Amino acid sequence: MVIAVNYINWKVENEIGFLTVNRPPVNALNREVLAEMSLTLEQIQDSCRVVILSGDGEKAFVAGADIQEFPELGREEGEQLCLIGQSIFQQIAELNQPVIAAIDGYTLGGGLELALACDFRIATKKSLFGFPEVKLGIMPGYGGTQRLSRLIGPGKAKQLIFSGEMISGEEANRIGIIEEIVEDDAMAMALKWANMIALRGPLAVQTAKKAINQGINMELVEGLALEASLFGGLCETKDKNEGVMAFLERREAKFSGK
Repeated sequence: MVIAVNYINWKVENEIGFLTVNRPPVNALNREVLAEMSLTLEQIQDSCRVVILSGDGEKAFVAGADIQEFPELGREEGEQLCLIGQSIFQQIAELNQPVIAAIDGYTLGGGLELALACDFRIATKKSLFGFPEVKLGIMPGYGGTQRLSRLIGPGKAKQLIFSGEMISGEEANRIGIIEEIVEDDAMAMALKWANMIALRGPLAVQTAKKAINQGINMELVEGLALEASLFGGLCETKDKNEGVMAFLERREAKFSGK
């Protein structure tokens, strides 16, 4: 399956879905890009086992929101724009499939918020990260204040958001914004992880994602109960039977997603 609109490209190859923001020169997010992204996300469903999200070209993953749309924003328009962006990035976070961000280049503002909505992030050493919004008299509005603080802690998140300064890929890796850093080919490493994940039980992977995403906002005892319940549900699947028998028979499992 291949979907191509003006600024968002989507294709599936060998159980891996590739979602690409393609708006040269820096893949800035305007209303049309966000609308196309939302439409594409609605059509993904069960078409693949893993999604890799990237920005086209070598200059930027996504360099941020399109500031050309900001001069006329009033209170209501600004709030509505944030709610739209948050809703679309939440669609990414709530996809059944794991979503890997393959980052190369500038990842700023809305671009960093987009990356933070993914399950984990791989970036090249030349990539630069930051929330420069305060330099414009505004702040992150597509989930950055919430997701970054949950990922790396409120203190470090405040330092980055209050200063508006960019940090290197190495620093982003050190403080936990990205999970892996590579010399110059984030897509190749993302594909390596995606292919590995695609071989695992898809229901198991999807359910583990659900357990982590929901459980992190619960008290530990509630999270443990959720984990046990979800584990029990997996025990009723054909994939569980196939995985266990494959292990006992010393062969590769052939999961059906059922």
